[in-house]
Amino acid sequence: MSLESVRQFFADCAPDIEIIELNQSTATVALAAAAHHVHPGQIAKTLSLKVKDEVVLVVARGDARLDNKKLKSAFGAKARMLSSDEVVTWTGHPVGGVCPFGLENPLTVYCDISLKEYQEVLPAAGATHSAVRLSPQRLADLTGAIWIDVCL
Repeated sequence: MSLESVRQFFADCAPDIEIIELNQSTATVALAAAAHHVHPGQIAKTLSLKVKDEVVLVVARGDARLDNKKLKSAFGAKARMLSSDEVVTWTGHPVGGVCPFGLENPLTVYCDISLKEYQEVLPAAGATHSAVRLSPQRLADLTGAIWIDVCL
């Protein structure tokens, strides 16, 4: 169902963007980069975090790491990663296919400035074998994301 919600999102909001479905898993940054023949940094990973009582998504370049000090400064509190079950409950997407599109619940989306290093990034598309290609700015525009600096 997750891939279908993403498919519907793009049909409604950006019909020009094609979902790429592969016969192999792209559930990790390394697998996705190899499958799509791109630099690992071009894989836009979506991290599900809980800050205070709010669940948020942070989309960052695939080879970036969250900086706890920057996170705490940006959000005014410590952030923790959601468990696999919580990720599915909140986003509707399986781990390895999490993306900021076609979400089960409305969540605030943040895009880390690390994405701006590339003209094109590839976030997942709701399944462990799917992705889309788009510019970081288009990703932010489509999801109403707020730009943030929280990675090393």
